[in-house]
Amino acid sequence: MKRLPVLLAALLLGAASASQAKTLPCLAPPVANDDTIVVKLPNQATMTLFVKNKAQLRELRQYKLDSLLVLLDGYITQAEAAGKNSKSEQVTMEFYPAKEQPGKQVPEQIRITVRNQGTGAKATKSADHVDVTLGRVFGVSVDESTDGGNDRVSVRVGATAASDSVRNAERKAKQEERANRAVHSNFDIDLGLNALVNKRADVNGVTPELRPIASRYISLNWHYDIRLGRKGSVLFLRTGPELGFNNYMLDNNYQFLNNDGVTVLRKADTGRNLEKSKLSVTSINLPLMPMLSFQDKKGKDAFRIGAGGFVGYRLGSHTKIKYQEDGDTKKDKDRGNYNLEDFQYGVQGLIGIRGIDLFVKYNLNDTFKTNRGPQAQTLSFGVSLLN
Repeated sequence: MKRLPVLLAALLLGAASASQAKTLPCLAPPVANDDTIVVKLPNQATMTLFVKNKAQLRELRQYKLDSLLVLLDGYITQAEAAGKNSKSEQVTMEFYPAKEQPGKQVPEQIRITVRNQGTGAKATKSADHVDVTLGRVFGVSVDESTDGGNDRVSVRVGATAASDSVRNAERKAKQEERANRAVHSNFDIDLGLNALVNKRADVNGVTPELRPIASRYISLNWHYDIRLGRKGSVLFLRTGPELGFNNYMLDNNYQFLNNDGVTVLRKADTGRNLEKSKLSVTSINLPLMPMLSFQDKKGKDAFRIGAGGFVGYRLGSHTKIKYQEDGDTKKDKDRGNYNLEDFQYGVQGLIGIRGIDLFVKYNLNDTFKTNRGPQAQTLSFGVSLLN
């Protein structure tokens, strides 16, 4: 845009003499309660300035106009060059002149957004829309259009200059950045329940029965979704460490006990009513799950579905019982391996919408070692809350 430096010069000169400008009808509808100032240039071009108040214009005097114009001209040239080579219709670039030129009266931050009429090889020679934001307060928005052979330019100054085009450009930039990333990382929490399936009786002929609601499953997950294929592919491989906590809460007043190296289920002593009787297992797991992940128009995760496997290793385990004795509440906690399998492996699946997933995990091997404890496999299911 060849006129841009001239427009900026007139804009900033108009800012220095804002109190002498007249209020006239504007070329574009102003923001409510804003001051409107029209500046007519010798070449018959007209600029319309929208500001929140005159104080904003007066504060622009702190900048040296000639230096600021040279600075902006260089940054805008870079942004327009980037816009011509971009596949996106809008490109946003940020510059930090205060860091580049310490000690000088220059804006702390300058954000420039350019919009072209085409992209790539079809891009126009100059941008037809440029947004410039000085620091976090002042902004300049320049629109150029041709109507019946006459050029018309609208320039806006003020906090409102970070207009929809800037926000749209930032949103599109984030969408492109996310779409182009090969790996997405996230943290989520699994909240669910445990069940024992394919149960067989122990050496005493007792089959384990769990309290459904009290047998809880919790997992803290640091997942990495690795894109499989080219940019824009919806196929990912999910992996990453999971710290899982499985609780098996027994029913019918039974408790887990070690008897001659074998884990058995035994009724509590006569007269003792167990309020709680559980086995807690902490493990580290690693999933390997192919997944299809789709995004909405705003670039946010919309729908996911996946199925795969996992492996895990037991970090620790203990039993805990709670009961009343002589009017006092007693809690007995004993640590041990209870003949649990150290290594676990199985299959899992998920289906999710937005920030919530439904998951299911099924252990293919037995929870306890063969003939050393109750024979059963673990099934966990529930919801995942994404970050």
